[in-house]
Amino acid sequence: MIRAQCRFQGSSRSRSFCWAVVFSFIALLALHPASTAGTQDSSHAAAPASALSPTITFTLDFPESIPDHYMVTVSADGHAAYDSTGKLTPEGETPEPFHMEFVMSAGNRTKIFELAGRAKYFAGKLDSEKHNLANTGMKTLTYQDEQRRTRASYNYSSSQPVQELTSLFQEISMTLEFGRRLEYFLRYQKLALDEELKRMDEMERSNALEEVQAVAPILKKISEDQSVINGARARALRLLQQSR
Repeated sequence: MIRAQCRFQGSSRSRSFCWAVVFSFIALLALHPASTAGTQDSSHAAAPASALSPTITFTLDFPESIPDHYMVTVSADGHAAYDSTGKLTPEGETPEPFHMEFVMSAGNRTKIFELAGRAKYFAGKLDSEKHNLANTGMKTLTYQDEQRRTRASYNYSSSQPVQELTSLFQEISMTLEFGRRLEYFLRYQKLALDEELKRMDEMERSNALEEVQAVAPILKKISEDQSVINGARARALRLLQQSR
């Protein structure tokens, strides 16, 4: 259309100007085809980030116990975190709040999310509401994904999936609290390591601990520390080997 207008309209001077405009436009297109295509594709490159990974959190609050508060969080991608507060031992002082992150084993991660599904993702009441039961601490289970956030608290639940979740999270906490104490004893009280590792070894042999691989770094430190007595080093090494 531009070519026809340049050929048939106006004076020779006008036609010369018109052809100059046409050639300039063609040259511009030749120089920038890729940038034009890139602009068209930019909407795809700016797509939103991936969806929030579903997450389950277990919290226990039990004043006067050790620890008096802890929280375990696990995502569907395996990333897990643990936080706790309270004394390390009944006679000890209260240290700074404890935090650690680790990768949860595939088996436990799968089990936790399957049990949560069976418990309807904690959408209803979990507490049995029986008044003649001992207080074992206020427990809270929370489920969160992109579409919903549900939570329920209980002292005791008659739901089988919730009971299994409670036991599993408590066993994870016991393991990580062993790791917390071992870190402290290695730094400040090495003579206490042998008794602590003996207790941990007994509990591991009775299958009362979960996620022992999460405390592998401190077990490795102890097993390689020449200033620690041989018995403690040997127990740390056995636990380390069992965690693999």
